[in-house]
Amino acid sequence: MEPPRRPPRHPDRPPPLRRGQRDLPPEVDGEVENRILRARLVELAAAAARNEALLAKTQERELDLLRAGSLSELLERIVVGLKEAYQLDRVTLLLDDPQHEVRHLATGEHVGHELLAHVRHEDHLDAAALALGGLLKPWLGSRLPAEVVRALRSNAVGGSFAFLPLPRGERRLGLLVFESRDPARFSPDLASDFLAHLGVVAAICLENALNRSRLLRTGVTDFLTGFHNRRYLSARLREELARAQRTAGTVGLLMIDVDHFKRINDTHGHLAGDSVLKEISRRIASQIRSSDTGARFGGDEFAVLLGNGRAGDLERLAGRLTAVMSATPVSLDVQGGERVTLSIGGALAEPAPDERDYRSLAERLMAEADAALYRAKSAGRDQFLIASRIVR
Repeated sequence: MEPPRRPPRHPDRPPPLRRGQRDLPPEVDGEVENRILRARLVELAAAAARNEALLAKTQERELDLLRAGSLSELLERIVVGLKEAYQLDRVTLLLDDPQHEVRHLATGEHVGHELLAHVRHEDHLDAAALALGGLLKPWLGSRLPAEVVRALRSNAVGGSFAFLPLPRGERRLGLLVFESRDPARFSPDLASDFLAHLGVVAAICLENALNRSRLLRTGVTDFLTGFHNRRYLSARLREELARAQRTAGTVGLLMIDVDHFKRINDTHGHLAGDSVLKEISRRIASQIRSSDTGARFGGDEFAVLLGNGRAGDLERLAGRLTAVMSATPVSLDVQGGERVTLSIGGALAEPAPDERDYRSLAERLMAEADAALYRAKSAGRDQFLIASRIVR
């Protein structure tokens, strides 16, 4: 049987309306659709412009990170530079660094405590990442799991957050955390491709800066004591002399010699002598300020550089060092202990306003301190002498 056929439509009758279609004249219906399309086009153009501006800013920030020449400079550009560029309330670097190597390297590059407060190792970092879905890509939102609050030490600024993973190969160096007081700044429905790419670039820069810092440390560190070596001391001395010239200040230097060290080696052996040198460096480090520079100058000689030091500062420090060494014998394992004393000579330098040859001035300062050391040894050892003449 054939299906029933519809009766023919009268030529003057309009076609039936489809579902959802409005009964409007064709010219009006077309105008409405054009307005909708134009509005949508304007909206898409605005979104494209925002994305283009964000891409340009992100690329600029990435290039800025790539240009960092040291670990300290990179940390400054991450914590301060990104905060200012993106108008954030806080940027924090949470690191998977159980040995606190980054902090040690950064301290060696004289990174300030205020900056280091935003660069932290967290024992709960893995738990925090797991609570944020494993962080295979950036996490955006405002409601933080308890594990994340613990990682941030409960001092978050509130509002909204962006957690950027820092991936390197199959491992994660840490997390870069953006914080904003605006609850809508980092909503979960925002695209995070640009932030993910920024995290990758930041991770590459961080790994490269750490490797450079490690190489620099091995080149300027004494392998036995862990103290800085003579090369590093010479570089720091020239830097301090340049700073002293700008501020019309002075630079102090102590040259330190271990009394009768050859006898210790001959009596107890060179391994015992190495133990003594390591203990001396430890005791020297316990007495100097973080702004001072301690170094093993060579053999059984050490040195301490005091930026902006005065004669009184040199005398007080030299007195503490001789006292702390002679007060307690140095343990030599099964061989008992050995009382070790120090002879110390000190000198001050005050760069002239027109001084440009800092290397020569540094050499004159070391020679003056060394001469004072020789006079202290000649006077009977276990004492210090500070030169009265200021090197210029």
